[in-house]
Amino acid sequence: MKLNPLQIDLLKKHLGPFLFCFFGVMFVLLMQFLVLHIDKLIGKDIPVGVILELIITNLAYMVVLAAPMAVLVASLMAFGKFSEHNELTALRASGVNTLQIIMPVLIASILLSAGLMWFSNAVLPEANSKARSLFIDIRLKKPGFELEPNVFYDGIEGYTFLVDRIDPVSDTLYHITLFQEPTNLQNRAYIKADKGFLTSEGTEALTLHLFDGEILRYPSKRAATRDRNMEQIKFQKHRKTFDLSDLAFNRSVGSSSSRSDRTMSIQAMAFVVDTLEQEIKELRYQIVEDSISTLHPATYNQGTASTKPTKSGHIGQSNLFILNQVGSITQKIRLANLGYSQVENAQSKIERTKSNELWRVKRIQRYWVEIHKKFSIPFACIIFVLLGAPIGILTRKGNVGYAAIIASILLTVYWISVIQGEKLADRLFISPFLGMWSFNLFYMMIGFLLLLHLSYDLRSLLPNKSDRVTE
Repeated sequence: MKLNPLQIDLLKKHLGPFLFCFFGVMFVLLMQFLVLHIDKLIGKDIPVGVILELIITNLAYMVVLAAPMAVLVASLMAFGKFSEHNELTALRASGVNTLQIIMPVLIASILLSAGLMWFSNAVLPEANSKARSLFIDIRLKKPGFELEPNVFYDGIEGYTFLVDRIDPVSDTLYHITLFQEPTNLQNRAYIKADKGFLTSEGTEALTLHLFDGEILRYPSKRAATRDRNMEQIKFQKHRKTFDLSDLAFNRSVGSSSSRSDRTMSIQAMAFVVDTLEQEIKELRYQIVEDSISTLHPATYNQGTASTKPTKSGHIGQSNLFILNQVGSITQKIRLANLGYSQVENAQSKIERTKSNELWRVKRIQRYWVEIHKKFSIPFACIIFVLLGAPIGILTRKGNVGYAAIIASILLTVYWISVIQGEKLADRLFISPFLGMWSFNLFYMMIGFLLLLHLSYDLRSLLPNKSDRVTE
């Protein structure tokens, strides 16, 4: 397809607003991410490279979200400015169809959508997996040594700190209380001091210098009963060193946990879905086999069995033919109870099978939702061109203000529908296709109607009052 100068100029008008909006949305999403997680990253001696890697891996999902938004804003601005300068009117007067003008931008959106689909399937799952692994490593890492006045601190294993006051200038600690828990290497102890200060011994040790205090040490549990007297020691100077090697950040080798739907490719999810469907078939087959083997023909209809008391109060006849062949009343009762027990066991197995099947059905539904999402959100790039181009032409405004207002309304409705559709589909209220594609199809229909309105004046198809023949 050979592009004319006008179409090339229109593509150039899209490029600037697209890049501006794309990086603007990326910046907003990045700031939101940092605000939400900054408390998990600061004060834990985490290497800067690890923090940068965490940010970079989380940029992947931001790209998938930002690209469709940028396409909508760029379409509104470019075609709004195109219409504002009356270029569309001149072209339509020359016999050029609106679809011919939009076609290059639409092709570009199709290429962008295909690239995002590949990105969502190949790059995004691996990035999500690495980000999840880093978050787990950071969450499992113990907090850094940060004391606060009148707040118990147990960040170092085996010790609990309480400080009355901290001098902000000299970092001197006043009225220190230290609880030492018993281990194989030390006994339980209770340490108090009037003041003290902390010094760092590299990155893996911390020394607490104490002045004017006392130590109340409890005896070991292994000591003899007669020797279990507490020991009190007063001191003028005392030094306590803590091992902080376990507080250092450690990277896990690979992912220690199984991958979720958001960390898997389409092929991997399809394989899991096939496995789960096969397990459901096996569960159904197994429950039928168990029911046949458990419910012996002699007791198959025990659910309807009953024994009738006679006038003398003893149990007599049963409505089951098999039980009536047993002469002993005691034997009848025993067989009836056995039948009831087998029926209850079979019902319990059926309930467990239903629960297991429902769990697998929900997992299958979530995987299908994620598969559809990998296509529906990138496909929104095409939808937003079909919708944004005619709206921009009709508004005849190409400035950022109008585009931002209209895009905010359309995107808010769209993302709410996507989020709610995903929740409803996960809960089995609607199908994954309907949950992920409903507003794509709705916006596409509106876009086609607006394009038809611009390409073919629909009012000309309506009968004119002056053309009607009056009787």
